[in-house]
Amino acid sequence: MDTKILEILACPVTKGPLIFDKEKSELISLSAKLAYAVKNDIPVMIEEQARELTHAEYEEYQKQR
Repeated sequence: MDTKILEILACPVTKGPLIFDKEKSELISLSAKLAYAVKNDIPVMIEEQARELTHAEYEEYQKQR
């Protein structure tokens, strides 16, 4: 994902920053504890379609910051 786009995008729930997980093809919102799918290079930024991060995932992403 283009880093310039990532700088512009924000979590639709909290308006916080997002982290791109290339391996899982997801945008991660630590503030909302949600993962938004990226399909065909297009972020699906719909709260109802996001998945909740597990506690372990949340902790791992926190460490990476």
